[in-house]
Amino acid sequence: MSVNEEALLLKPLDKIRLIDELLLSLDIPNKELEQVWIEESERRIKAYDTGKIKATDLYEVLSKYQV
Repeated sequence: MSVNEEALLLKPLDKIRLIDELLLSLDIPNKELEQVWIEESERRIKAYDTGKIKATDLYEVLSKYQV
């Protein structure tokens, strides 16, 4: 029996746990990418603080995409 076949026989909660473990195993830290996101977030905060961009209400965004 293959790993896929065995996984499909698991109970729903066990499937969720397996999926969670598999996804966590893919989350490999990347210092370069982390630095890019730090710089981007700082750029966005500065733009907001100086009035170059404005905040958008969560419900406005959700209604736009009909979520």
